[in-house]
Amino acid sequence: MGRGDLTDAEWLLLEPHLPTNVGRGGRWKHHRQVINGILFRMRTGIPWRDLPDRFGSWQTCYDRHRRWSADGTWERIFRAVQVDADAAGRIDWSMVSVDSTVCRAHQHAAGARKRGPRKPGKRTRPAQHRPDEALGRSRGGLTTKIHLAGEGGLRPLAVLVTPGQWGDAPQLIPVLERIRVPRPAGGHPRTRPDHLGGDKAYSSRRNRRYLRRRQIKHTIPEPRNQRANRLGRGSRGGRPASFDRALYKRRNEVERTVGALKQSRAVATRYDKRAYIFHGTVTLAAIRLWLRGRPGVA
Repeated sequence: MGRGDLTDAEWLLLEPHLPTNVGRGGRWKHHRQVINGILFRMRTGIPWRDLPDRFGSWQTCYDRHRRWSADGTWERIFRAVQVDADAAGRIDWSMVSVDSTVCRAHQHAAGARKRGPRKPGKRTRPAQHRPDEALGRSRGGLTTKIHLAGEGGLRPLAVLVTPGQWGDAPQLIPVLERIRVPRPAGGHPRTRPDHLGGDKAYSSRRNRRYLRRRQIKHTIPEPRNQRANRLGRGSRGGRPASFDRALYKRRNEVERTVGALKQSRAVATRYDKRAYIFHGTVTLAAIRLWLRGRPGVA
């Protein structure tokens, strides 16, 4: 077993949730070897073609990762390992926090076609990236933002990727609606934490109304400008938002979860050209955290 490969304990947790066939009577081969190759690339960020020979064909590793990212296999495995953890009582629902992090996009990820052919003596227009490819341009160049909800045990419950310049507040609801942990005994999946924490970037009237409607207690500080606007409206501004300073200190848990995810270099820097493949890479990094039980160095 090489450094960063799946341990026997992790393989026992993962193997029952892997697909067994590929259609037309075929079967997947060398699951563990191929997944170890995908994990190696995720941890090191090397080009797929540079994978060591011990993982077999680099094309097999790439094709399987691309395919499982496209058809939702990584997402299904992500939910399955959460179900196992919830059944064992290893999910801390008492405090779930939301946060985001910006990942610089490598030039290999910027593969959008420019508008029209280049003409002699004419300046080409900047590359126009499709909005569904989660690439945004800012002063720092091309970036992608990862939004996530993390539980108290320092593991992600839901992840979402967007262009890097997108704000945090509009993504709070989409991230929370991605939390779905099925119950083995049947019934509705668990979708609601006991308490939600977030920084002031998530403070908005729309978000607070949504959380009150779902009866989710929350600790989100109110920015100074929002507080001044509320006070300026008098009685129409409503009551001040409740804020528990002691609970707010637990927001560091989601920040540490982000740090654990970005220990994988292919997550800290986006090398994947397509957004769905990068989302699969982030999801695989989250699966690895659930298999380990706690974040650690790969």
